[in-house]
Amino acid sequence: MNAQARTAVKHAAVKKLRSTGVIPAVIYGRLAPPQNLQLNSREFGDAIAHHASENILMDVSVAGDPRPQRLALVQEIQHHPVTRHILHVDFHEVAPDEKVTIQVPVETTGEAVGVKTGGGVLGHVLFRLKVHALPKDLPEVIIVDVSALEIGKAIHIGDIVAPAGCDILGNKELTVLAVSAPITEAQETAEAAAATDAAAQPEMIKEKKEEGKEGAASAKEGDKKADEKKPAEKKK
Repeated sequence: MNAQARTAVKHAAVKKLRSTGVIPAVIYGRLAPPQNLQLNSREFGDAIAHHASENILMDVSVAGDPRPQRLALVQEIQHHPVTRHILHVDFHEVAPDEKVTIQVPVETTGEAVGVKTGGGVLGHVLFRLKVHALPKDLPEVIIVDVSALEIGKAIHIGDIVAPAGCDILGNKELTVLAVSAPITEAQETAEAAAATDAAAQPEMIKEKKEEGKEGAASAKEGDKKADEKKPAEKKK
Protein backbone atom coordinates (compact mmCIF):
# COMPACT_ATOMS: atom_id res chain seq x y z
CA MET A 1 0.00 0.00 0.00
CA ASN A 2 1.46 3.32 -1.10
CA ALA A 3 1.10 6.19 1.34
CA GLN A 4 2.29 9.74 1.84
CA ALA A 5 3.11 11.69 4.98
CA ARG A 6 0.16 13.88 6.02
CA THR A 7 0.52 17.39 7.39
CA ALA A 8 -3.20 18.20 7.55
CA VAL A 9 -4.51 17.40 11.03
CA LYS A 10 -7.25 19.95 11.73
CA HIS A 11 -10.86 18.96 11.06
CA ALA A 12 -11.42 21.38 8.16
CA ALA A 13 -8.17 20.42 6.44
CA VAL A 14 -8.84 16.68 6.84
CA LYS A 15 -12.37 17.12 5.51
CA LYS A 16 -10.98 18.89 2.44
CA LEU A 17 -8.56 15.99 1.90
CA ARG A 18 -11.43 13.50 1.87
CA SER A 19 -13.24 15.54 -0.78
CA THR A 20 -10.26 15.03 -3.10
CA GLY A 21 -10.34 11.23 -2.84
CA VAL A 22 -7.81 10.92 -0.01
CA ILE A 23 -8.20 8.84 3.16
CA PRO A 24 -6.46 10.13 6.30
CA ALA A 25 -4.56 7.43 8.17
CA VAL A 26 -2.07 6.90 10.98
CA ILE A 27 0.60 4.28 11.56
CA TYR A 28 1.89 3.43 15.03
CA GLY A 29 3.69 0.69 16.92
CA ARG A 30 6.69 0.11 19.15
CA LEU A 31 9.12 0.23 16.20
CA ALA A 32 8.72 3.94 15.48
CA PRO A 33 6.82 7.04 16.65
CA PRO A 34 3.24 7.47 15.33
CA GLN A 35 3.02 9.10 11.92
CA ASN A 36 0.08 10.69 10.09
CA LEU A 37 -0.44 9.33 6.59
CA GLN A 38 -2.78 9.76 3.65
CA LEU A 39 -3.92 7.07 1.20
CA ASN A 40 -5.52 7.02 -2.21
CA SER A 41 -9.13 5.99 -1.51
CA ARG A 42 -9.51 3.98 -4.73
CA GLU A 43 -6.24 2.11 -4.23
CA PHE A 44 -7.04 1.25 -0.63
CA GLY A 45 -10.62 0.26 -1.51
CA ASP A 46 -9.35 -2.12 -4.20
CA ALA A 47 -6.83 -3.60 -1.75
CA ILE A 48 -9.40 -4.54 0.88
CA ALA A 49 -12.17 -5.54 -1.56
CA HIS A 50 -10.62 -8.97 -2.17
CA HIS A 51 -10.38 -9.91 1.50
CA ALA A 52 -12.91 -11.71 3.66
CA SER A 53 -12.40 -9.30 6.57
CA GLU A 54 -10.64 -6.07 7.41
CA ASN A 55 -7.87 -7.87 9.34
CA ILE A 56 -5.30 -7.38 6.60
CA LEU A 57 -1.52 -7.48 6.73
CA MET A 58 0.05 -4.92 4.37
CA ASP A 59 3.45 -3.69 3.30
CA VAL A 60 3.06 0.06 3.69
CA SER A 61 5.42 2.14 1.57
CA VAL A 62 5.62 5.77 2.72
CA ALA A 63 7.00 8.23 0.16
CA GLY A 64 10.28 9.74 1.39
CA ASP A 65 10.58 7.32 4.33
CA PRO A 66 14.11 5.94 4.84
CA ARG A 67 12.61 2.46 5.22
CA PRO A 68 11.25 1.23 1.88
CA GLN A 69 8.46 -0.85 3.42
CA ARG A 70 6.79 -1.17 6.83
CA LEU A 71 4.86 -4.31 7.75
CA ALA A 72 1.56 -3.29 9.30
CA LEU A 73 -1.83 -4.67 10.25
CA VAL A 74 -4.98 -2.78 9.38
CA GLN A 75 -5.99 -2.22 13.00
CA GLU A 76 -9.19 -0.27 12.41
CA ILE A 77 -11.20 1.19 9.54
CA GLN A 78 -13.69 3.91 10.41
CA HIS A 79 -16.73 4.12 8.13
CA HIS A 80 -19.34 6.82 7.68
CA PRO A 81 -22.48 5.56 9.48
CA VAL A 82 -24.75 6.25 6.49
CA THR A 83 -22.70 6.15 3.28
CA ARG A 84 -20.18 3.57 4.61
CA HIS A 85 -17.38 5.54 2.95
CA ILE A 86 -14.00 5.07 4.63
CA LEU A 87 -13.20 8.00 6.92
CA HIS A 88 -9.95 6.92 8.56
CA VAL A 89 -7.53 3.99 8.74
CA ASP A 90 -5.31 2.89 11.63
CA PHE A 91 -2.21 0.82 10.83
CA HIS A 92 -0.37 -1.10 13.56
CA GLU A 93 3.24 -1.62 12.54
CA VAL A 94 4.61 -5.03 13.55
CA ALA A 95 7.81 -7.01 13.26
CA PRO A 96 7.70 -10.23 11.20
CA ASP A 97 8.96 -12.23 14.18
CA GLU A 98 6.69 -10.57 16.77
CA LYS A 99 3.47 -12.31 17.82
CA VAL A 100 0.42 -10.06 17.95
CA THR A 101 -3.14 -10.40 19.23
CA ILE A 102 -6.15 -9.39 17.16
CA GLN A 103 -9.91 -9.98 17.06
CA VAL A 104 -10.87 -12.33 14.21
CA PRO A 105 -14.44 -12.68 12.86
CA VAL A 106 -16.19 -16.06 13.23
CA GLU A 107 -18.14 -17.44 10.27
CA THR A 108 -20.07 -20.69 9.92
CA THR A 109 -20.21 -23.35 7.26
CA GLY A 110 -22.80 -26.09 6.79
CA GLU A 111 -26.37 -26.32 8.10
CA ALA A 112 -26.85 -27.48 11.66
CA VAL A 113 -28.76 -30.78 11.88
CA GLY A 114 -30.82 -29.31 14.72
CA VAL A 115 -32.00 -26.59 12.36
CA LYS A 116 -32.38 -28.80 9.29
CA THR A 117 -34.36 -31.65 10.85
CA GLY A 118 -35.55 -30.29 14.19
CA GLY A 119 -36.59 -26.78 13.28
CA GLY A 120 -34.18 -25.31 15.83
CA VAL A 121 -32.61 -21.88 15.72
CA LEU A 122 -28.86 -21.34 15.32
CA GLY A 123 -27.63 -18.68 17.71
CA HIS A 124 -24.37 -16.83 17.03
CA VAL A 125 -23.18 -15.76 20.50
CA LEU A 126 -19.58 -14.64 19.88
CA PHE A 127 -18.90 -12.96 16.57
CA ARG A 128 -15.16 -12.45 17.12
CA LEU A 129 -12.41 -14.44 18.80
CA LYS A 130 -9.09 -13.20 20.13
CA VAL A 131 -6.18 -14.81 18.25
CA HIS A 132 -2.46 -14.69 19.08
CA ALA A 133 0.06 -15.47 16.32
CA LEU A 134 2.89 -14.23 14.14
CA PRO A 135 1.71 -11.75 11.48
CA LYS A 136 2.15 -14.27 8.67
CA ASP A 137 -0.07 -16.82 10.46
CA LEU A 138 -2.98 -14.54 11.36
CA PRO A 139 -6.25 -15.69 9.75
CA GLU A 140 -8.71 -13.24 8.22
CA VAL A 141 -11.66 -15.28 9.52
CA ILE A 142 -12.23 -18.41 11.62
CA ILE A 143 -14.67 -20.78 9.93
CA VAL A 144 -16.62 -23.19 12.15
CA ASP A 145 -18.52 -26.19 10.78
CA VAL A 146 -21.92 -26.40 12.49
CA SER A 147 -23.29 -29.37 10.50
CA ALA A 148 -23.30 -31.77 13.48
CA LEU A 149 -24.83 -29.30 15.93
CA GLU A 150 -28.06 -30.69 17.43
CA ILE A 151 -30.80 -28.94 19.37
CA GLY A 152 -29.59 -28.06 22.85
CA LYS A 153 -25.95 -28.42 21.86
CA ALA A 154 -23.29 -25.70 21.63
CA ILE A 155 -19.79 -25.06 20.33
CA HIS A 156 -17.46 -23.46 22.87
CA ILE A 157 -14.14 -21.68 22.40
CA GLY A 158 -12.35 -24.82 23.56
CA ASP A 159 -14.07 -26.88 20.82
CA ILE A 160 -12.69 -24.79 17.96
CA VAL A 161 -9.48 -25.99 16.34
CA ALA A 162 -7.14 -23.02 15.95
CA PRO A 163 -5.57 -22.38 12.53
CA ALA A 164 -1.98 -23.51 12.14
CA GLY A 165 0.43 -21.33 14.11
CA CYS A 166 -2.35 -19.63 16.09
CA ASP A 167 -3.63 -19.68 19.63
CA ILE A 168 -7.27 -18.83 20.36
CA LEU A 169 -7.45 -16.92 23.63
CA GLY A 170 -10.32 -16.63 26.09
CA ASN A 171 -12.36 -18.78 28.48
CA LYS A 172 -12.63 -22.21 26.85
CA GLU A 173 -16.13 -22.68 28.30
CA LEU A 174 -17.62 -19.61 26.60
CA THR A 175 -20.29 -20.45 24.01
CA VAL A 176 -19.63 -19.34 20.45
CA LEU A 177 -22.54 -21.02 18.63
CA ALA A 178 -25.60 -22.91 19.86
CA VAL A 179 -28.84 -24.41 18.54
CA SER A 180 -31.94 -23.79 20.61
CA ALA A 181 -35.33 -25.50 20.35
CA PRO A 182 -38.00 -23.74 18.30
CA ILE A 183 -40.51 -21.64 20.22
CA THR A 184 -43.89 -23.39 20.37
CA GLU A 185 -47.22 -21.67 19.87
CA ALA A 186 -48.02 -22.18 23.56
CA GLN A 187 -44.74 -20.48 24.55
CA GLU A 188 -45.47 -17.57 22.24
CA THR A 189 -48.95 -17.21 23.78
CA ALA A 190 -47.54 -17.38 27.31
CA GLU A 191 -44.87 -14.77 26.51
CA ALA A 192 -47.47 -12.47 24.96
CA ALA A 193 -49.73 -12.89 28.00
CA ALA A 194 -46.81 -12.17 30.37
CA ALA A 195 -45.96 -9.03 28.41
CA THR A 196 -49.59 -7.90 28.55
CA ASP A 197 -49.78 -8.52 32.31
CA ALA A 198 -46.53 -6.63 32.86
CA ALA A 199 -47.87 -3.66 30.90
CA ALA A 200 -51.23 -3.69 32.72
CA GLN A 201 -49.86 -4.07 36.25
CA PRO A 202 -48.83 -0.42 36.76
CA GLU A 203 -52.32 0.70 35.64
CA MET A 204 -53.97 -1.69 38.14
CA ILE A 205 -51.76 -0.41 40.95
CA LYS A 206 -52.63 3.15 39.99
CA GLU A 207 -56.33 2.34 39.93
CA LYS A 208 -56.11 0.72 43.39
CA LYS A 209 -54.33 3.78 44.75
CA GLU A 210 -56.99 6.05 43.28
CA GLU A 211 -59.73 3.84 44.73
CA GLY A 212 -58.01 4.04 48.10
CA LYS A 213 -57.92 7.82 47.89
CA GLU A 214 -61.59 7.94 46.93
CA GLY A 215 -62.48 5.61 49.86
CA ALA A 216 -60.53 7.76 52.29
CA ALA A 217 -62.21 10.89 50.94
CA SER A 218 -65.65 9.25 51.25
CA ALA A 219 -64.92 8.22 54.83
CA LYS A 220 -63.87 11.75 55.71
CA GLU A 221 -67.03 13.14 54.09
CA GLY A 222 -69.16 10.63 56.04
CA ASP A 223 -67.51 11.59 59.32
CA LYS A 224 -68.12 15.25 58.56
CA LYS A 225 -71.82 14.68 57.91
CA ALA A 226 -72.14 12.58 61.06
CA ASP A 227 -70.63 15.37 63.10
CA GLU A 228 -73.09 17.84 61.62
CA LYS A 229 -76.05 15.64 62.65
CA LYS A 230 -74.95 15.37 66.29
CA PRO A 231 -77.01 17.64 68.62
CA ALA A 232 -75.15 20.56 70.07
CA GLU A 233 -74.17 20.09 73.71
CA LYS A 234 -76.21 22.12 76.19
CA LYS A 235 -74.37 24.75 78.04
CA LYS A 236 -74.24 24.20 81.78
